[in-house]
Amino acid sequence: MNVSERLFRELMGRAGIAVNGPEPWDIHVSDPRFYGRVLAWKNLGLGEAYMDGWWDCPRLDEFFCRVLSAGLEDQVRGNLRLALSLVPALVLNRQTRRLSRRVARRHYDLDSALFAAFLDPNMQYSCAYFTDGEDLERAQLAKMELICAKLGLGPEDHLLDIGCGFGGLARYAASTRGCRVTGVNISREQLAFARKFCADLPVELVEQDYRELSGTYSRVVSVGMFEHVGARNHRAFLRAVRRVLEPGGVFLLHTIGSNRSAAACDPWINRYIFPGGQLPSPAQIGAAGEGLFVIEDWHNLGPHYARTLRCWHENFEAAWPRLAERFDERFHRMWRYYLLSCAGAFAARDIQVWQLVMTPTGAAQPACRLGAAGTC
Repeated sequence: MNVSERLFRELMGRAGIAVNGPEPWDIHVSDPRFYGRVLAWKNLGLGEAYMDGWWDCPRLDEFFCRVLSAGLEDQVRGNLRLALSLVPALVLNRQTRRLSRRVARRHYDLDSALFAAFLDPNMQYSCAYFTDGEDLERAQLAKMELICAKLGLGPEDHLLDIGCGFGGLARYAASTRGCRVTGVNISREQLAFARKFCADLPVELVEQDYRELSGTYSRVVSVGMFEHVGARNHRAFLRAVRRVLEPGGVFLLHTIGSNRSAAACDPWINRYIFPGGQLPSPAQIGAAGEGLFVIEDWHNLGPHYARTLRCWHENFEAAWPRLAERFDERFHRMWRYYLLSCAGAFAARDIQVWQLVMTPTGAAQPACRLGAAGTC
């Protein structure tokens, strides 16, 4: 046993994880180069080694939950090369209008059939809301109903949906509340799907960056898009919302969040899934909205996302035989790693999902009464 393997085994032991052990969260190493790669490149090396088939684990989500709950990430010293790769995020704006389109091209513009294979029928690519023992479809309907209730949407409203995804929320709001909806997005693949999905409803869908917003809206919502804005642009984003929101309007922000302020996201996620992504912290959101908005309600849905991701993974694996005609096995392992590593992170409470209801500074509190469940 070389030094790298001994150090890795010792580190995993602190989280109750064995190498080639019998538990579902134990890992099975098939290539001895794995140990040096992980100790050198930490999270990035771990993910790339999995994609290359150097190791496996029956329950990746449980593995990551244990690793993060034990704080192992903080116990491994990073190397200089990995640290230097994060420098651009500290000194540059990696979410400019031009650079922000990378994530659309690399992720959201993938074939809609891929997403349809694992999402619910309403194509909700964000955290569901499991209020009881319901399945994914009903939990996603509950999430959309929760958002509409928190916004107090009615037929008289014009809703702006920033980063409208595949149009599921716009479709739900227009069909259940009778309101007008304008959705903006920079993913052409999502917009093409959304336009068909929302046909014959009072929904307008526009290819537009949030910095180009114009007009006036009584309600504004943004679900799962703020993670791509970046800390350097948080205030610009909230200024744009404030500019188009009526004085008595309501804004709901639904975002994944980090317990700590950081300049960049996980290096593996940044390279392979969401380039340029950055999870906001409570401090960053609060500072960005200071003087612009009053936070009326802050609701944490984090544990619901672990279950959502496990549902997506189950659907993805069931659909893989037909997806394999278009994607190779390395993509299969990459996507599995993405879904289950994130499920483990939410289960460990390492990252969160927040819904914030905001009103312009000086406005009256919204009419609906917001409690822990966000019901009116």
